[in-house]
Amino acid sequence: MTGRRDALLVLLRIAFRNLAASKVRTSIIGAIVLGGAFLVVLGLSLLDSIDRGMRTSIQGSLGGQLQVYDARSEDSLELYGGLRGESLLEPIEDFAKVKQVLSTVPNVETVVPMGIDQAMVATGNVFDVALERLRADVRRVEGGDRTPEALRGYEARKAHVRRMVGLLRDELGQARSIADLEGRDAEDRRREWADLTRAADDAFWAGFDRDRYGNLEFLENRIAKLSMDGGFTFIRYVGTDVDAFFRAFQLAQVAEGEMIPRGRRGILVGKQYAEEWLKLRNARRLDQIKEARDRRGRRIADDEELQRWVRENRAGLKDILLQLDPIQAEEATVRLRRALGPAAAAEALPALLARLFDADDASFDARYRIFYDQLAPLLRLYVINVGDTITIKAPAKSGYFNSVNVKVYGFIQFRQIEKSGIAGMMSVMDLQSFRDLYGYMTRERAAEIEAIKRSVGATDLARDDAEAALFGGGGGALEGESRAARIDEGRLLADRRADRPAEDLSTRTYSQEEIDRGVALNAALILRDPARLRETMRDVQAASDRAGLHLKVIDWQQASGLVGQFVTLLRVILYSAVVIFFAIALVIINNAMVMATLQRVKEIGTLRAIGAQRRFVLAMMLVEIASVGLAFGLAGAGLGGLGVWAVRAAGGIPATSDLLNFLFSGPALMPTLGGGSVAVSILVVVVVSVLSGFYPALLAMRVTPVEAMATED
Repeated sequence: MTGRRDALLVLLRIAFRNLAASKVRTSIIGAIVLGGAFLVVLGLSLLDSIDRGMRTSIQGSLGGQLQVYDARSEDSLELYGGLRGESLLEPIEDFAKVKQVLSTVPNVETVVPMGIDQAMVATGNVFDVALERLRADVRRVEGGDRTPEALRGYEARKAHVRRMVGLLRDELGQARSIADLEGRDAEDRRREWADLTRAADDAFWAGFDRDRYGNLEFLENRIAKLSMDGGFTFIRYVGTDVDAFFRAFQLAQVAEGEMIPRGRRGILVGKQYAEEWLKLRNARRLDQIKEARDRRGRRIADDEELQRWVRENRAGLKDILLQLDPIQAEEATVRLRRALGPAAAAEALPALLARLFDADDASFDARYRIFYDQLAPLLRLYVINVGDTITIKAPAKSGYFNSVNVKVYGFIQFRQIEKSGIAGMMSVMDLQSFRDLYGYMTRERAAEIEAIKRSVGATDLARDDAEAALFGGGGGALEGESRAARIDEGRLLADRRADRPAEDLSTRTYSQEEIDRGVALNAALILRDPARLRETMRDVQAASDRAGLHLKVIDWQQASGLVGQFVTLLRVILYSAVVIFFAIALVIINNAMVMATLQRVKEIGTLRAIGAQRRFVLAMMLVEIASVGLAFGLAGAGLGGLGVWAVRAAGGIPATSDLLNFLFSGPALMPTLGGGSVAVSILVVVVVSVLSGFYPALLAMRVTPVEAMATED
C-alpha cells in the first residue's frame, strides 16, 4: 500500500514538473480548455435561464403544464398559432365528462376548458362616434331639455358633424377627380356623391331641426359608410371559464376595468392588442418613440425610424381634428397655447398640434406629457373602450357567419410579458359566447329551436323521408301544401314575444354546470407537482383511454408550437458550436501532446530503464493533460460565472423583440449560474483533455530504453 502511494507521489511530482518546464505548451493547451469551459458555462446558464423564462410565460399565460384535445383532430394543437393559422381541432363535445374524468387523476389540480380562434370586430369610425353623440343630444332636446347647456352642446355636435361632412366631401372629391366613373359601379358612385353633396349643403343644415331623426338616419345610413376610416379588425381570443382561467394562470391580470362577473357573458380585450390595433395612431406613435428611447437607448437625432414617426405625427392630424367638436376644439386650443408657451400664443389648433408633435430629443419628454395630460382627456384614444358592447363575427362550422354582442369589461395583460405580442394579443371571452359564436349547440339554443318546432308543428324526419316530405309523394310528414308556407311569421313572433319575452343574455348568470356542460376545443391541466409531468401525462392518457374520451395529451412545450421549439433550436446551435469547438481543440491538443512526446523520448526511455512500467508512463501522460484540463477548466468555469454576474450587473440582456420578451418572461433576461452548468463544463473539458492526450500517451508507453539511448539530442 505504501509502495503504491509512493509511486503515485512520484508520478504526480514528475507530471507537474513537466508541466512547469513546458510553460508555452501548457499555456496554449490551458487557454483552449479555459475558453471551452467559459463557453459551456455561460452558454448553458443563458439557455437554462431562457428555458425557465419560456416555461414561466407559457405555463402562466395559456399552456398550463399539460394540454388535452381530441385525438381525431386534423391538426396538432398550437396555442400561439402555427404557420397555417389556428389549429383545426375536433370539438370535445362534453367538457363536463372530460373534467370529471381528468380531475380524478392524482396529480391534476385544475382542468380549464378552452377554445382559441380569431374573429372579426366591427370598430366603426369617427363618423359613427360623432353621430352617436349627436343622436344622444337630439334625444335630450326632443325630450324637452332646452337648457342653455343642452342647446349649446347640441349645436356644437351639429357643427362638428357638418365640418366632418365637409372634410369627407373634400377627401372623396380628390379621389373622384382621378377615378374612372364609367365603370360598372359608376351609378352607385354618382348616387353616393349626390348624397354627400346634399349633406354638405347649407340648406340641409338649415332644415335639420325640422326632422332631426330623419336627417340623422340619412347621415348614419348614407354618409357614415362613405368614410374610409374604421371598419373591421381581427381579434384573437380564448373562450373559457373565466374564473377558472384566472385561478389557473397566475400571470393573467386585469390591467384596466374589472373582471367579468362570475357566470356572466363578456370579454376582456388584450391590452397589447388594444395598444397595437385599437389606439389612436398619433398616440401609438408617441408610445413607440418613448419606448424606443427609454428601453433601447435610441435617439431621434440619429434614428431614421423615429424621425419618420415624428413626421407622420406632425402631418397626420386628421384623426384628432375629426374627433374634436367646436367646444372641445376651443378647449384644446386654450390648453395647448398655455402648455406650449408664448411662442404658440396666437396659433390655431392645427398649427398647435403640428408644434406639439414636432419634437426632438430635448423636447420629446415634455411634449409627451403635454399630449397625455392636456389633449388626451379630450380624445377617444381607443376605438373600443371599457364598458362598450361590441359585435364579434366569425364563421360557424356550417360556413355561415354568426355574431354575438359582448360587453367589454376591461383589458387583460399577463404580468412580466405585458409588452409581448405573442400573449398580449390574446383576449379572453366567456365560454357561452364562444359556443354561440361558432355555432355549437347550447342549452339556450336547443330550447329556442324546440320552441320554434312546437310553434310550427314541425316533426323530426329520417334522412330517407326528407325528399318525399319536402316535394310530395305519398303523404309523409307534410301533406298537400307545405305547412311552412301557411305559417304567419308575424303572428308567430308576436305570440313568442307575448308568451316568452326575449331574454337579455348579457345580464344572465350561468351556473357552473351550464358552463361545463357543452363544447370546448381543448383543455389546460394544472398540476399539483409539475416535476411529475411525464408520469402524470401517462396517467391522464390512461384515464382518457379507459373512459373512451379519445383525447391526446401533450406537454406545455409541444402545445406552444413553434414558440416552444425555439429553445430546442438554441440548444442544438449551442451544442453544435461546443462540439465543433472541442473537436478543433482535441486536434490541437493532440498535436501539441504528440510533439511534446517526441521531444521527451530520451526522458521516457530513461524512466523505463530505471524500472518504470508502461502503465506508469501512460498514467503520467494522462495525469499531465488531465491536470491541465481540470485546472484551466475550473478557471474557465469561474470566468463563466463572472460573465453571468456581469450580465446581471449590467441589467441583463434586453428583450428587443416580442419573441424575446416572451422567451425571457420579461423585458430582459437575467441569467443565473447553475451548479449543473459548472459540473457539465468541468466534465466536458476533462474528458476532451484526456481523450486528446490518450494517443500521445500510447506513443510514450511504447518507447523502449534501447530506442531512448539510440536517440540523439
